[in-house]
Amino acid sequence: MTRAAAIEPAIGDLTSRLAGFAGAPCSAPESVRAVARLSALDWVAVGLAGREEPVARILRDLAAEEGGTEQSSLFAAPRKAPARMAALVNGATSHALDYDDTHFAHIGHPSVAVFPAALAVAEAERASLPRMLEAALVGMELSIRVGLWLGRSHYQAGFHQTATAGAFGAAAAAARLMRLETAQTALCLGLVATRAAGLKAQFGTMGKPYHAGMAAAAGVEAAQLVRAGFIANPDALEGPFGFAATHHGAADAGAALEGLGTVWQFETVSHKFHACCHGLHAALEALRGLDVRPDTLARVVVTTHPRWMSVCNQPEPTTGLGAKFSYSAAVALHLLGHDTARLESYSDTHCADPRLIALRDLVEVVPDDTLRETEARIALHHRGGRIETAQHDLDAPLPLDAREARVAEKAKGLIGADRTEAVRALLRSDAAASELGDLIRG
Repeated sequence: MTRAAAIEPAIGDLTSRLAGFAGAPCSAPESVRAVARLSALDWVAVGLAGREEPVARILRDLAAEEGGTEQSSLFAAPRKAPARMAALVNGATSHALDYDDTHFAHIGHPSVAVFPAALAVAEAERASLPRMLEAALVGMELSIRVGLWLGRSHYQAGFHQTATAGAFGAAAAAARLMRLETAQTALCLGLVATRAAGLKAQFGTMGKPYHAGMAAAAGVEAAQLVRAGFIANPDALEGPFGFAATHHGAADAGAALEGLGTVWQFETVSHKFHACCHGLHAALEALRGLDVRPDTLARVVVTTHPRWMSVCNQPEPTTGLGAKFSYSAAVALHLLGHDTARLESYSDTHCADPRLIALRDLVEVVPDDTLRETEARIALHHRGGRIETAQHDLDAPLPLDAREARVAEKAKGLIGADRTEAVRALLRSDAAASELGDLIRG
């Protein structure tokens, strides 16, 4: 009996179920796997597009300075790095633009925490791309379930779910790729519980994208240590002084894990189609269906859930970054015909445009707690009394072909048509995961 097996009876029900799911045969239908491939394409696109952001350069330089075994690829770096370091760099790089996917069930970004860990370990283990994608899917699903278990109390207390729940997903993906036993995976989840961290106080700084890298690296590290014989408390999620107890978790395991292995929460992940805070997206999607004539507007009313009022409601932003967190500026950009999917639309120059300022000042943002967090209403009041209205819910099902088209369009805008098609073809192949690594090194 291994030391890991010897402590199996102490594993709590939640951890036991999560560990079993992490290593079990994956029964996800093709529709779910197709969404995972889309998220992989999206992750590659935002990672390559974010490669020259300051946080990406700083961490890439740190990886080069530390050196070590060349196991896993980094975005835009010719040399490989140890798997844990690659996960750190790629997680932060792919979240640097804050343009990656979001799952609203727990308000977290699953791809940027899990894909970096999965690719890093898959390259180190010489795994195939299909195995990597499946491990990432399992890890992302697990991270969402952990986020649901922790509940909104965890997020409202100031913890960033991408960093906390994401670390458990990264550990699960790494453990699966290393083919760890269920008891060992439980140890991974227990060990990573003492490493999972990230505070919303870092929002607006390099600390936020760093969170994604922290989660990915912690997951890889936990799996590597457990495989080497490291022993930790496997009951560190739900037991006394465990993660839920110390991190304001709601600890409703029954509801959070309902249908685990048969119902895939990940399928409802929301891809960003606008290069700004996800809180603005429902309003911008609603605008897409309206007859936009800015020269006749007298007033624009955006109605949103109250939680977004303190997140993305800067009334008079003067910088491109500020515009990404401003209903009024984002709406004005759209009304003027700027493509809100493109990074360059959010510029200091546009914010200083008198036409944009005039339209921005017509926008009124109203909170309404009867709306879901994923919903928004917009009303265009034209001079003369005509009013156009539209409403959008980001959780509304988007047909897979439409989603594929929009993710591909976004990727082409970020990394070009040729590279987008190369990534799409690779993700549908049986190639080695190292081929994806070669591609992201560029």
